[in-house]
Amino acid sequence: MFEGESLSFLWDAEAPGLGLRATPSGRKSYIFQAKIRGQVVRLKIGDPEAWAIPAARAEARRLKVIIDNGQDPRQVKADRLAADKAERTAKAASVAAAAAAAVRDSMTLGDVWPLYIADRAPQWGERHAADHLRMIKPGGEPRLRSNKKVTEPAPLSSLAGVRLVDLTAHRIEAWAKTEAVTRPTSARLAWRMLKACLNWCTEHPVYGEIMAANPAQSKKVRETLGKPTAKNDVLQREQLPAWFAAVRQIGNPVTSTYLQCLLLSGARREELGRLKWTDVDFLWKSITIRDKVDGLRVVPLPPYMEYMIAALPRRNEWVFSSMTAADGRLADPTPPHKKACAIAALDLSLHGLRRSFASLCEWTETPAGIAAQIQGHKPQGVREQNYIRRPLDLLRMWHVKIEGWMLEQAGIEFVPIPTGLKAVATTEER
Repeated sequence: MFEGESLSFLWDAEAPGLGLRATPSGRKSYIFQAKIRGQVVRLKIGDPEAWAIPAARAEARRLKVIIDNGQDPRQVKADRLAADKAERTAKAASVAAAAAAAVRDSMTLGDVWPLYIADRAPQWGERHAADHLRMIKPGGEPRLRSNKKVTEPAPLSSLAGVRLVDLTAHRIEAWAKTEAVTRPTSARLAWRMLKACLNWCTEHPVYGEIMAANPAQSKKVRETLGKPTAKNDVLQREQLPAWFAAVRQIGNPVTSTYLQCLLLSGARREELGRLKWTDVDFLWKSITIRDKVDGLRVVPLPPYMEYMIAALPRRNEWVFSSMTAADGRLADPTPPHKKACAIAALDLSLHGLRRSFASLCEWTETPAGIAAQIQGHKPQGVREQNYIRRPLDLLRMWHVKIEGWMLEQAGIEFVPIPTGLKAVATTEER
């Protein structure tokens, strides 16, 4: 039974040191009191609602035994909690180690690749992300323009099933030797992408445990794939009449206009292919291009380009639309361009048209910085990067001059007439 010194504290006669304390608010709790190293200490056991009297007495006796053994119950409790925490930490570390081992045994390049793209895509352009997805495809899919042929495996497809732990420098060097025989250009691009992905892996909290160093950074791989050679396909001044004549004879007006605009604007093929009607401003004679370098750039819309674009059918949101393509825009203008070049006895790629614009601008003595800005090249030099800010009118003055000179060399007599009327374009006999 509890009896005691006051109404607020009662002692248990059957368990030395055990007391029952009551606060002024009426809340009660079991207390154990003892001397530890000459100092009186009271330790709370618990509430009477949770502790029965026999259990409280047993706990008081246990605390008394600890003190009789020369230990402090508080320190014993702290040591026990620390040991429990250490045990839980060790178990968690063991589980993490097992998970890491599972990842090490199973994670392949094909597993990591989409995770890498998803992490880096916000910093990339749409085309760059699409190139990464394409670079590891297994192939075997039906071609867009052929029901009989299927796509070939992409350069990195042979490495997709290789575990990261097995992706050694020797393995990548063997891959490079195989790819360099048939497609060295694509292999070089794939190798650059692979290096960037594996660099990301080395800095990743999980994959970094598997791959501490980047095995793709190999001098032998660089030597095996070789250096890229500069392309030289470009239209000469005297070839402009033949090229324009062949391209203007293409039966599809969308394709014909697209190819001519590609030369007259110097734009990248995908930049122009993704042009929407909302990007064309006929009032202020400008077009907004989604630039892969700076995001957006506004360039002039010279008269002949305006005339051709205004004549195109407005079937959907795309300027260069297609009735058969799944996304509604011109998919692959390369085949008709090749046929036109064959008629004109020329060997010229679509990117060669962009190269031709830059080269032909030299004939008009256009400042290099202006031609580069129209084409969307990154500014070179301190002045271009930090000081020169050209207005659209200045770009238009030179762009109109460039277009007019090309049409003159091609034998195309174009007479722009006031806005609201239809311009006329004819071909001179030379």
